[in-house]
Amino acid sequence: MPETPATPVPTAPVFPPGRYGRRRAPRRRRPWVSALLAVALVAALGAVSYRLYRQYGDPNYDAQVITYTEITDSQVVVDFRVTVPAGGSAVCVVRARSRDGAEVGREQVRVTAEPGQRHLTVRHRLVTTGRPLLGEVLRCRPVD
Repeated sequence: MPETPATPVPTAPVFPPGRYGRRRAPRRRRPWVSALLAVALVAALGAVSYRLYRQYGDPNYDAQVITYTEITDSQVVVDFRVTVPAGGSAVCVVRARSRDGAEVGREQVRVTAEPGQRHLTVRHRLVTTGRPLLGEVLRCRPVD
């Protein structure tokens, strides 16, 4: 037969009074603090997303390089196609890079579409400080 103790085992520890100091009362929960922090986090993430979209994600202003030609020690000619809102204007950043990846030329090019026109083909001669390997369009954005 198994042995059973004569006195019941207490479920919570019993401490002698005054020996271990005063016991702390359980803290009250404050759900509004958690809710306020969650709202602040969502607002901050929304602000960052909006700023990044305005800087990099506007589909109304898009550029694609068609070709880069006439490469010499001091220039490159970049042909690119720009999409803007109908009759709108854009400022595009065109740059040239050398074989080692260094930037050897950069310029902002303003393009304006005719009324009703959305797509422009632009040819730009970019002056460089060294022999470029390629010409590229970094981004296009609305005119300020």
